[in-house]
Order: sequence, then structure tokens, then C-alpha cells
Amino acid sequence: MITCQNVGLRYGDKKLFEDVNIKFTPGNCYGLIGANGAGKSTFLKILSGEIDSQTGHVHIDKGQRVAVLKQDHFAYEEERVLDIVIMGHTRLYEIMHEKDAIYMKPDFSDEDGMKAAELEAEFAELNGYEAETEAGQLLRGLGVPEDLHEKKMAELTGPEKVKVLLAQALFGNPDILLMDEPTNHLDIEAVQWLEEFLINFENTVIVVSHDRHFLNKVCTHIADVDYGKIELYVGNYDFWYESSQLAQKMAKEANRKKEEQVKELKEFIARFSANASKSKQATSRKKTLEKITLDDIKPSSRRYPFIQFKPDRDLGKDLLTVDGITKTIDGVKVLDNVSFVLNSHDKVAFVGDHEIAKTTLFKILTGEMEPDSGTFKWGLTTSQSYFPKDNSPYFDDVDLNLVEWLRQYSEDDQTETFIRGFLGRMLFSGESVFKKANVLSGGEKVRCMLSKMMLSGANVLILDEPTNHLDLESITALNNALINFKGSVLFSSHDHEFIQTIANRIIEFTPDGFIDKRTSYDEYIEDKKTQAK
Repeated sequence: MITCQNVGLRYGDKKLFEDVNIKFTPGNCYGLIGANGAGKSTFLKILSGEIDSQTGHVHIDKGQRVAVLKQDHFAYEEERVLDIVIMGHTRLYEIMHEKDAIYMKPDFSDEDGMKAAELEAEFAELNGYEAETEAGQLLRGLGVPEDLHEKKMAELTGPEKVKVLLAQALFGNPDILLMDEPTNHLDIEAVQWLEEFLINFENTVIVVSHDRHFLNKVCTHIADVDYGKIELYVGNYDFWYESSQLAQKMAKEANRKKEEQVKELKEFIARFSANASKSKQATSRKKTLEKITLDDIKPSSRRYPFIQFKPDRDLGKDLLTVDGITKTIDGVKVLDNVSFVLNSHDKVAFVGDHEIAKTTLFKILTGEMEPDSGTFKWGLTTSQSYFPKDNSPYFDDVDLNLVEWLRQYSEDDQTETFIRGFLGRMLFSGESVFKKANVLSGGEKVRCMLSKMMLSGANVLILDEPTNHLDLESITALNNALINFKGSVLFSSHDHEFIQTIANRIIEFTPDGFIDKRTSYDEYIEDKKTQAK
């Protein structure tokens, strides 16, 4: 168990949090959420002991082992992969080397024999004789094949290194597991394996993630960094989000009868209490949720951008016909005889690990690239707006402030009042609207590109990885906007929740071609699992 007592930290005049008094207990998975810059990663570093808080202290029960997911992918380049995983249990790894050194002594003494016996006993107690077997199981579960286990880390690809470091954190059944963005760079199979591992993990987990599906799947509690405090809430991310929205609604409608508010709260809790992410904890979670009162729910201080795509005209029957498109880049065929027909109100998610194929197709459909062969034809009633994966050409060499930048794309109203109002809804207010476009952060650029798309009035949206660089608030706002969009959407994403809630059709590029199915993402994944058995 981890106990925080009056923990606080500030940088200069900026207060991240203060008077944090919370306990993280075994058997629970805590999702640590908060706006960008709120101090989530910093708080994890305080819990791990990497940095000290300025006030208060963190107490970890005696004898409890803390494991931390490391982010330096080049820290172990000359080490054997299996050894790197076992290093996750520091004491076990020390014993392995210490006893090996004793056995290699040419003048092995009685004292050495006694020391070796002590080490062997501790080694057995720590399950050391199963260490390589367990490490191998973790690696295979995450998708690192056996022929890589004996190789040096330097011989692995970037995504493979990520999996090795994740296996290192999970190794040896740590008492407390701290993870910052563990699903980054993982394929869908690895994410699913990790979800199941954490669902069945019986110790304490504290995780920072922008992946809402992951948070919903594994979290029993949400630790919300807001108002300079950290508050614990029972339930997963969706429960926290819906309850905070409900609290805001209630705050705005303070004159309503309290009985009506209580009734709405009870209906809300009843709907979520059955949605436990860990079945064995469903009963206790339900009892805890049922004890929630109106005073337990606080509106969030976080701001959500206002994103709404309104098409200028309705779609007709003919949207898009793609016939036999083939494209080779640098001698590699990335698209091979791709054909499909886009139907009215199709929202198509392009998935799979073949990133360049998705981006190439989008560039061809938007006229940025020519196919080697094949054709495509947009319907007469369609108008398209494109969100590229790399948006740097729109900003890097542009010496314009945000008002001037957005005015380029506003055909109907170019007044400063209109442009500033539009930027305000996208969280650019005050003097920030005069910031130069070429100095924006990744998230700010994405919000500008989404503003450009909203002004277009297009009835077909093409988006290549639009959630990259966005915080949870902006992802949620974009997600809801695309759900409510009355036109058609073609998009790529690695965000499970984003795909599941928007797409009604899945197209996956595979080494053998492509798969096109009219289905939800969850159903698509289940079908693939069934076929693989």
C-alpha cells in the first residue's frame, strides 16, 4: 500500500498540487488523469522516489517492491533481452550475479560455500529458478518472439524495445506497479494482453494513460489531478467523465429540486455499477457507488474545446468509388489493387500496422499523390476536408499569428470578431490568439487544423491519426464531434475507444491485401480472434 500525507509540489509560482492525502491499496488499479501540465508524470516520480515532494511524505509498506515502467529505450543496448526483463527485480538480479561470482572463484572456501548457500536459499524464496521461464512468458505474451530473447537489446526494433521494458516492469509480481503511458507504440494484440494481465493482477497499479478504452478496461478507480488537488473516485474513466459532466449540469441548474437531482444520480449510478472492469470486484464496487451522494461529485475545472463539423450540403448516393489503386514507394508496393465503394454515411476506420499504406491512400484520395495505376472518383455532391498525419507544412514556414492563419480558411466571415470567437471555442483566448503559427505545440497545431476543417463545411472528412498530440479532453471532444457528424468519415487511429464509437466499417491493410467489413471495431477484433483459433 502507498500512503500520501500532505504531499505538495510547486515549480516557481506554479502550484501543481498540495495537501494530497490518499491511499493506494492492493487489488486496485488507479488511473491518474489530469490536463496536460497538471503534474501526472511528476506525481508518479514522487511515488517512485525519483524526485522528492516539497511538503509531506510518501509511505510505502515495509518490504513492498515498487516496479516502474522505464522510458529510456537505449539504456540496455548491450544487454541480453532476457536479462533486461529479470533486472526488473533488482534484488533477484543481484543475487544471480553474486552467487555466479562465488562459484567462479578458483579458491572456493568454506566461507564461500556458506554464503552461496544463503544466496541459494534467498534465490529460491524469490522464485529465481523460474525467472527465465517467467521472463520468456511475459515477452511472448507481449509479442516478442522467442528467437529474440537471447539477442542484445540493440538488435531489436523500437516497438520491440518498448515491449521488453514493459515486461521488465511486470516481472516478478511487484507489489506496486507504476506506469506512464504503457500502451504507447504497442500493437492491438499487445494492448489486449496487457489489459488481461492487469485485470488479473492482484497488487497495486497506478497508471497514466491517454487511452480511454484502456482506462475503462483496467481501472477500478480514477485519481483526478484537478484544482491543485488529487481526488480519488470509484469507477473507470467513463464513470468519472459522466459524473463530472453531471456535476456541471447540476451546478448550472442549481434551482432544480434536489429530489430530481438525486433521482438522476441514482439512475446514473445504477447504469454504471454493473460495468465493473474486474468481475471479482463488481459487488464491492456497486456497494461503493451506491453510497455516492451529490456532494461527492465535483465538476471538473478542465476545459473541453468545442468541436462541431457542419456540412454545407447533404450527401447524395454516389460518394466515392476506388478501383484497383496500386502504388509503389521506394521500390516497395504499399497499395496493391485496392478497390472499395464508399456509401452514404459510412464512417470507415482504416486499421492495422501498415501505416504507410493508410497515409498513402489518403494522400491519393485528396490529390496530394498520384497512384501508379487504378482510379478513384468522388461523387458530385461531395466536398472533402483532410487532416494529414504530418501537419508541419501548414505551420513551419508561416509567419502569421493565429487570427491571420485561420482567416485564410474562412470564406464567409473574415472579421476579427468571428475568427477570435472561433479560436476561443478551441481554447485560444486573450493574447494567445496573436501567437505565431510557427511556434505552436503539437496539440495546438492539431486544434488549429480541426478549426480549419470545421470552417470548410465539408461533408466528407479524411483524418490520418487525428488524436496524436491531443490531451484526453480534446480527444473526447473530437470523438463526440465525429459521432454526431452527419456526413461520411475516413480515418486512421490507434485509439480503441475512438474507433469503436465512431466507425461502422473497418478496412485493414494486411501483408496479403486488405480486409473490408461492415462491423464495429470490437466485433471485428472478436472475429479475428475466433479465426485465429
